[in-house]
Amino acid sequence: MKHIPLSLKSPKALKAATGVMQAYGKTVALSIILAGQLSLCLPMQTFAQPQVLHLQKATDALSVRQLWVENKTAPTGIATQHPRLSWASSSGGQNVMQTAYEIRLATSQADVQKGKKLYWKTGKVNSGSSRHVLYEGPTLKSAEKYYWQVRIWDNQGHQSAWSQPASFLTGFLSKTDWKAQWIEPGYTEDPQLRPSPLMRKDFVLHKKIKSARAFITAHGLYEAFINGKKIGKGFLTPGWTSYNKRLQYQSYDVTNLIQGGKNAIGVRLGNGWYRGYLAWGDTHNIYGKTLGLLFQLEITYTDGSKSTILSDGSWKSTTGEIRYAEIYNGETIDHRMTQKGWMLPGYQDQDWTPVKTVRAGYDNLVTTENELVEKHETFRPLKVITTPKGEKVLDFGQNLVGWVVVHLKGNAGDTIKIFHAEVLDKAGNFYTTNLRKAKAEDQYILSGKGQETFEPHFTWHGFRYIKVEGIDGPLNPEDFTAVALYSNMAQTGHFSSSDSLINQLQHNIEWGLRGNFWMCPLTVHKETKDWAGPEMRKCFPEPPVF
Repeated sequence: MKHIPLSLKSPKALKAATGVMQAYGKTVALSIILAGQLSLCLPMQTFAQPQVLHLQKATDALSVRQLWVENKTAPTGIATQHPRLSWASSSGGQNVMQTAYEIRLATSQADVQKGKKLYWKTGKVNSGSSRHVLYEGPTLKSAEKYYWQVRIWDNQGHQSAWSQPASFLTGFLSKTDWKAQWIEPGYTEDPQLRPSPLMRKDFVLHKKIKSARAFITAHGLYEAFINGKKIGKGFLTPGWTSYNKRLQYQSYDVTNLIQGGKNAIGVRLGNGWYRGYLAWGDTHNIYGKTLGLLFQLEITYTDGSKSTILSDGSWKSTTGEIRYAEIYNGETIDHRMTQKGWMLPGYQDQDWTPVKTVRAGYDNLVTTENELVEKHETFRPLKVITTPKGEKVLDFGQNLVGWVVVHLKGNAGDTIKIFHAEVLDKAGNFYTTNLRKAKAEDQYILSGKGQETFEPHFTWHGFRYIKVEGIDGPLNPEDFTAVALYSNMAQTGHFSSSDSLINQLQHNIEWGLRGNFWMCPLTVHKETKDWAGPEMRKCFPEPPVF
């Protein structure tokens, strides 16, 4: 459903609402979404769905302009033998409708574009369907990337050119595809701080590489690297699910990260929802007490042979600069503890501890269906504030969910503390009472080695203001950048009006959605639970706007 917020006090808005209801008839529903606000719910199918567009002024030619697999663009981790294919078309003519289509699919982009070595082709199919057309070809293979194209015919005798190629990467189509072992840190953990574990493995490749796919999940959160470069754009993976029933794994095409010769894999883990502190009591270790990793790298060589690099007993473990990380309370990073070069080949890890292998099984593993949390907008401080209490505060101008990247310089052992708040109190002082027991505090300890950059990994905050402690003298706004993080949802709907207040309300609604979509609908810090999801979907269903 599409929701357009309108003021009950605006006669023009009510007249517009009446017009919309008349236009859409009985399919329009009304619901109260905020005090004093009226929400028009327009039928979902009228907004941004894969379908033939009958009127387009951009060109007179019939064309296919966008392709989806399982409602996603170029998805990874497809775990069904019959993925649903969809496309959108355009034409400059009027009353133009699709009457037939043809799909072709291959395992390389060059082959599908040439129409050679095709893995599947439909031939011309007389149908107006352009949504959720089932793949009905030969059995798909796990960890394989497929490319496909479509062309269509219309009711006026026109035939489109083949679309631009689109792709999808399959995940593991059978539990038996998993060969990796679950591994856990082998060292004795500090039971109070529980620093984030580091795990690594070196390996050597002697053949020319055609492709490489990585399949990763964790008990806890993970960030993974190959040869020092981050795998994927996602953060706080694998996200939050009921882990004992459904633990998502992520699928990545890492061909461009692998090199001939020496390579290295590095992974850091965080507590997250798996064993971190949740709610307001001493609630932690809900799903388990020990962090763990499952990592499988599938490599195909140009000669057709294959090899796998697995998480197993050959990996090493230790701790590093992330000394503490909790969703509610924030993160402590000590650059004096940095393991420089640990993600790179040839790192001397003889002092690291061998990992432990455990039997955690694969029965609860599922591919990722939702969009991952990624970095989006960045914000510079708009104001530097000294509060009546003398606090040093930066104002980023609006509420957002994410974290702050900081550039600092100082002596070894200097500690900088950053606190996060959504509002100031009536007197203009920093206010965090509404956060209850959540500390929302990041601590950065300098190494004293020139300019240093600090950024959290396994926490996040809802904030507009930050309070900074530990810096002598005035704050330099250029040293601080707020980064918004949320699920990588495409915005498919927009609303604006001549009323600035209504526009501001719409802006607030959209940013409220962004801040609460973290793979599953969450509320930030005061709850950080997914029970808000069903209620939010009643009033703010995401498909029309995101």
